[in-house]
Amino acid sequence: MKLKILNILTVSMVTLAVLAPGIIVFNLVWQRHIELVKTQNLSCQITNINQDSEFLSLQQQSINIPQSPVKNKLSPHNFYAQLKTIVKQYKILTICKWLVLSIPILIGFAVIAYDRYLIYRAAVFKAQVEMLERLWKQSIEQ
Repeated sequence: MKLKILNILTVSMVTLAVLAPGIIVFNLVWQRHIELVKTQNLSCQITNINQDSEFLSLQQQSINIPQSPVKNKLSPHNFYAQLKTIVKQYKILTICKWLVLSIPILIGFAVIAYDRYLIYRAAVFKAQVEMLERLWKQSIEQ
């Protein structure tokens, strides 16, 4: 049973080591794509805000009625709230990415360390058995 688990973990570690460069490159490309999409969304929102402000200025000049301050405050608030949620999602995704990459590596190291511990314990047990056999032979000879 231990041999099967060790073989499975060895194969998974080798597979991860082979695929890791591809995963890293894909991750970099994906991050650049996400940044591009964010900047495109921000530029669209900025142009919408600029168009709205031009429309409002034309409307204020023609009507001479003051605009309510509540509407002006809501759009930047929504914009900043959206930015905060995007940043939080990005941090969560980064943490998840590192967990996905590090957990198999840590499990592999734990299995290797446990295997080395079992080898050490077997060597200590063998040394103790040999010492007891020598003591037993000495007590028989006397």
